[in-house]
Amino acid sequence: MVETAKTTQHADIAIAGGGYAALALALALRQGLGPQAAVLVCDPVLARPSAGDGRASAIAAAGRRLLEALGVWARLAASAQPIREMTITDSRTGDAVRPALLTFAGEVEPGEPSAYIIENRVLHDALAAACRDAGLTLLARPVARAQDTGKDTGEAITAHLNDGSRVTARLLVAADGGRSHLRERAGIGIFNRDYGQSGIVATLGCERDHEGRAEEHFLPSGPFAFLPMTGQRGSIVWTETSEAAARYCRLPAELFLDEVARRLGHHLGALTLLEPPQAFPLRLMIAREFYRGRLVLVGDAAHIVHPIAGQGLNLGLRDVAALAESIVDAARLGLDIGGPDVLERYARWRRFDTFTMAAATDALIRLFSNDFDPLRLVRGIGLGVVDRMPGLKQVFVREASGFGGEVPRLLRGERI
Repeated sequence: MVETAKTTQHADIAIAGGGYAALALALALRQGLGPQAAVLVCDPVLARPSAGDGRASAIAAAGRRLLEALGVWARLAASAQPIREMTITDSRTGDAVRPALLTFAGEVEPGEPSAYIIENRVLHDALAAACRDAGLTLLARPVARAQDTGKDTGEAITAHLNDGSRVTARLLVAADGGRSHLRERAGIGIFNRDYGQSGIVATLGCERDHEGRAEEHFLPSGPFAFLPMTGQRGSIVWTETSEAAARYCRLPAELFLDEVARRLGHHLGALTLLEPPQAFPLRLMIAREFYRGRLVLVGDAAHIVHPIAGQGLNLGLRDVAALAESIVDAARLGLDIGGPDVLERYARWRRFDTFTMAAATDALIRLFSNDFDPLRLVRGIGLGVVDRMPGLKQVFVREASGFGGEVPRLLRGERI
């Protein structure tokens, strides 16, 4: 149910943002705290269906378990393409042959794919529908600011909506994206690195069956990934300098597809452009604090990483699982759900994983986005060695699937 804002509302937890992390967190809190807990989600996007942006995302096995535990996966299964194999090459754009230097099997456990590819709009609509079915309060208004966020030591925090109304809550969650104004107004600093690159995203139709095989081609300008989708379709994530990306996006469809084929090859047969290409700037961003006062950050408000490893959405779902478990455990013990001990537990849980993933993706983009011959030789040897070590590859698969370190219950597929 989408409601219009009233003069003042009271909630246990208010969530600013209407994206995947915000909606998944609302569902997790409803499951763990029960309907007696007032959880409110605020974002104008909630009044609009199909809020996706033409992109597709990889959902790791742990993320799929979370969505299943929340009762959402049944709405998504028919639209989710399992990755059955991942192939990595390292070559130049004009190379006629791109031998596979590293191949990963598609299962993290027997019968369980390591990841699925799903359209963002499908995922968002399923989460929003599940929130409505759960009776969660969805306000189609943005949070403009939070009162005394950094100084608030009382029992509540006040969120001011853009229409002049207010929401008081014991905890305010900033899930309002990478340019979070709540994070900025709270004075939480960030580590930010602009790569000077953009990711070109487009949906393709394929003449031949991709058989669930994902591909990542490391090219001098940056990685070029093909992500298999249902119905003989695929999504590309093509990294170029921002200037070049804008130029490629302006090409007529036929010339654009010629450039795609130069990088992807011709093994999928004739390609068609199902959705026009879009370019998104790429950067690395990590918040220096994950909470301040009664404000806590999740998803892109807390971190943005390069899409080279396809982990952006999954990092957000790990935030959701860790924060929901921290809050629910505290509530069952009668503790203050917005207190510093609870939020520090969440921050400790997420800090190491976030910094590790950020460092790994940053190192990968620096290592592979160049055409220095000695370095290319070292890369090829390194990938070849890993490819011959099944045990090491399985460790990488489990880490990428979200099962490294201390795993929250939702990511194990358990209800909280």
